Amino acid sequence: MTMKTVQAIRHIAFEDLGSFAGPLRAAGYDINYIDVAGRDPATLDPLAADLFVVLGGPIGVYDHDAYPVVTDEIALLRARLAAGRPTLGICLGAQLMAAALGARVYSGPAKEIGWSTLEVSETAAPNPLAVLHGVPVLHWHGDTFDLPEGSSVLASTALCVNQAFSRGPNVLGLQFHPEVLGARFEHWLLGHANELATAGVDPRKLRRDAQRHCRKLEQAGARLLAGWLSQLTR
Repeated sequence: MTMKTVQAIRHIAFEDLGSFAGPLRAAGYDINYIDVAGRDPATLDPLAADLFVVLGGPIGVYDHDAYPVVTDEIALLRARLAAGRPTLGICLGAQLMAAALGARVYSGPAKEIGWSTLEVSETAAPNPLAVLHGVPVLHWHGDTFDLPEGSSVLASTALCVNQAFSRGPNVLGLQFHPEVLGARFEHWLLGHANELATAGVDPRKLRRDAQRHCRKLEQAGARLLAGWLSQLTR
């Protein structure tokens, strides 16, 4: 059996595919992480992988002068999205996708860090996020974006209208984190300790909430991804 390929752009080690890795392997994908701190993304063929995933990270789309990798990733995404190739973005990844599609990315009204449910949108086509109805998910962002032209809003929160968007069956952007693993959550708390302190967010509450919600999110997130993978078109 020929394996399908997924290239996962990773900005920081602990923000990986998490609970999404299992459904990807079950669907026949060979996972290849691209750590952009050590590999120039401009050397990648934007169309080569069967699936392209851009993960989260602690920088912003507008940080392109300080972090030139942002410009390279947007160029990659622009070419891939123009070709309609299967593409998934999580948090920073979704923001980079929105920018590649010509939408504005900017600082939100406040940082949204913590666990809460989504308002899942009613859509003409089946909404892949329907499995997250009533499930608290992890939010960890300060930026937001306008809805890219030709896209549909899949979920919102009171603080962030565009929590998720799709553009046809092959393009999915998720502002929140459905992929986080409970067993790895302490890495998030330690890795983002300075941001939490600056934002006045208590890591003890985040830890308690993760202990309450992570297991259910892991299960729902895996169903979300498996369902989305099953309807991809070539």
